[in-house]
Amino acid sequence: MKKVTLIGSFSGRNAGDIAILANILDDFAEVRSDIQFLIPTLKPSFVRDHYGHHNVKPMGMMPWHLSLKALGLATYRSMTNTDMVLITDNALFDRKLYNPLVNTMFSVGLMAPLCKKRNIPIVFYNASVGPIDTPKGAEILQTILDASKLVTLRDKKTQEIFEELNLKSPEIHLLADAAINTKPSPDSRLEQIIRDEDLFPNGDAGTISFNVNAYIDNWSNTGKLTREQFCQIIAASIDKVIDDLDVNVLLTVTQVMDITITNEVKQFIRNQDKIRIITNEKYTCNDIVGILDKVDTHIGLRTHSLIFCAAINTPMISINSYPKNAGFMRSIAQDDWMIEFEDVNVEHIAGMVSKSWHEREQRKSELIPITAIEKKKAKQAVQLVSDLLG
Repeated sequence: MKKVTLIGSFSGRNAGDIAILANILDDFAEVRSDIQFLIPTLKPSFVRDHYGHHNVKPMGMMPWHLSLKALGLATYRSMTNTDMVLITDNALFDRKLYNPLVNTMFSVGLMAPLCKKRNIPIVFYNASVGPIDTPKGAEILQTILDASKLVTLRDKKTQEIFEELNLKSPEIHLLADAAINTKPSPDSRLEQIIRDEDLFPNGDAGTISFNVNAYIDNWSNTGKLTREQFCQIIAASIDKVIDDLDVNVLLTVTQVMDITITNEVKQFIRNQDKIRIITNEKYTCNDIVGILDKVDTHIGLRTHSLIFCAAINTPMISINSYPKNAGFMRSIAQDDWMIEFEDVNVEHIAGMVSKSWHEREQRKSELIPITAIEKKKAKQAVQLVSDLLG
C-alpha cells in the first residue's frame, strides 16, 4: 500500500477545498486501489465521516495533537512517513509567513529538505501559488521546489510568478483545478433544497448570484474600502441589478467564515423580498454547484465560487480579491469579465452584471467547449502522479 499526503485545507469550512479533496479521492479511485491518503486536518471527524469510504487517514492539527495548525507533529509525520506529498489548491503564499494559523508555506518549507533527503517527492497537484512578495517567501518556495519532482499548475499566473522570481522547478504542466469536475447533486436533492429554502421565487424572472468574502482586499492591496463601505457598495449594486432587471438575487456562500459579511451586505439591501441565501454550512459543494446551475449569471470574490460556475457553464464575473481569481479567469478565456478592486463601484458592478445577464446564452455556449477541455486537463494530473508513484 502506497501512502500519499495531501496538503491543503480540509476542515469542511470551505466548499472549494472540499471539492478539491473529493475530486482527488474520486479520480484516484478510478485508476488505483493501493493508495492510503494521509490528510492533515483541523477536523479529522469531518474527513472520516464524509470520505471514510476511501482509504483515508485524517491527522489532527490541533494543540492536543501537538500541532499549531500547519506547524507541528501532523505536518512532520505526514510529510516524512509517506511515499509522496501532494500540495493542492493555493496552499503556498507568504502572507503572514511566520503565523502558522494563517500560513502553510513556512511549515512545508521546514519539512521539504527532509523530504528531499528521504527521497520523498513533493508534487504541486493542480495548484496555484502566491502572492509571493518577500525575499524570504521566494527563498522558502525555492526550497520546496528543490524537493519537488512534478509540478502541475491550475493557471499560468503561477508559472509567471516562478519566472518573475527566477525560481527553478521541474517541468511545468499547465492543467486545471480539480474542483472543476464537481458534479451537481441529483435533481431530487436539488428540488428539496429549492423547496426548503424557497429559492427562485417567480422563477421566470431569473436569478443572479452574488458571492462576497471576508478578506475583501487584504490580498491585493489595491483597494482602500472599509468593510462597511464595501458592504454598502455591494448592497447598492444588488438593488440596482434588481431594479434594472427585475430579477431575484441569491447570496451564495462557499466558506463558512463569509456568512457574517454576507449578512452584513444583506442588511443594507432594500429589496429584501428578492433575496435568498445558501451556504456551505448547511449544503455540500455538490448542492451548491447544482443550485448555481440554475442561476443566470454569478459574480463573486471567492475563486471556487467561480470554478463551481465553470463546472456547469454558468457565466461568471470575478471581483479580483486575490491573484488566483485572475489566474483562473484567464485560464478559461474570461479576461473581459473581471473587476479590479479600484473599480469596485455601483455603476461598474451593476453594468457588468447586466451585460452578462443579457449575454448569458452566448456566454454559456462559449464556456462549454472551454470547460470541457479544462475538465480533461484536471484529470491528467492523476496519471502523471500515478506514473511517478510507481
